[in-house]
Amino acid sequence: MEKEFWLERWRENKIGFHQSRITPLLERHWDAIGVSHGATVLVPLAGKTRDLDWLAIRGHRVIGVELSDLAIEQYFAERGIAPEVFEDANGVHHRAGAIDLICGDAFALDDALLASCDALFDRAALIALPPEMRQRYAGRIHARLPRGSRGLLITLDYPPHEKQGPPFTVDAAEAHALFDSEWSLELLERKDILADQPGFAAEGVTALHTSAWRMQRA
Repeated sequence: MEKEFWLERWRENKIGFHQSRITPLLERHWDAIGVSHGATVLVPLAGKTRDLDWLAIRGHRVIGVELSDLAIEQYFAERGIAPEVFEDANGVHHRAGAIDLICGDAFALDDALLASCDALFDRAALIALPPEMRQRYAGRIHARLPRGSRGLLITLDYPPHEKQGPPFTVDAAEAHALFDSEWSLELLERKDILADQPGFAAEGVTALHTSAWRMQRA
């Protein structure tokens, strides 16, 4: 999945992956993750999600990483905020209060930034990536977070022959294969959501579930 694919989606406003509400699984399960007040939470492929605001209100410092400068511009414009802007090796930072949105490549984040993170929230990153990139994602980001880090991972699964992603299907077996060597993974909830996603049904998908996983770095 090339960077230009996502940049074009934002330019053409083809952002069906963006949701206007807080992720329900985040609201339901974040407390179970056990992330302390004041902890730094990494949100890869953040877009302009309202989940950033929710995490900041909960008392966390939030670092979002997003390829599209348009997505970041819209995030702050919709809130009437003029962020502080500066650049470093990780990209162009847009910082306001507890939220730091970096316009850059999540795969290129440096060790120092990842070492500063205590937790991870992934709703739209892993499932945005094709199979050949998911292993790289786990190795480049999850495997370099500090030991003891905690995370909430949201996945989708559907019969893979029925739809081409994104979003891509990631079943339980793949989630464990990707992360078990470095993380403990616990399924918190698996829910049938096909009735709530008519676009999937229209594409011929016959079964669709979303899952919430609690993660802890060994």
